[in-house]
Amino acid sequence: MDNLKTLTILLTDGPYISEYAEIACKIANAAMKDYNVNIFLYMDALHIPKLGQQPQQFPNAGRLFSDLAERGVKIRACPRCAMARGYCPEDCKDYPDSIKITSLYDFQMMIAESNRVISITR
Repeated sequence: MDNLKTLTILLTDGPYISEYAEIACKIANAAMKDYNVNIFLYMDALHIPKLGQQPQQFPNAGRLFSDLAERGVKIRACPRCAMARGYCPEDCKDYPDSIKITSLYDFQMMIAESNRVISITR
């Protein structure tokens, strides 16, 4: 087990509504030097990791989050929010394999194990 502290980031805004997804990525990238990083997606933030996004004038939020997950950031999403937005929590084909729709209990555990929690919401 490593000796790194843990940072958890909660996001509620969807991509392209605000710069919150990009801000969370910048925080996560910087924090990875000193922290294990968790990101929990809630409400419209469930749209962030959706595969196939092709924004023309903005960074591709899905790709940014997929890259973070591949580099070791634990990204989880609320199943109730997912179902309300048309994503299947059991076998989500809309997300990269490294990002999971799991449970609010995961968010509870993330908070319990964290040294710091950041909420990026409106």
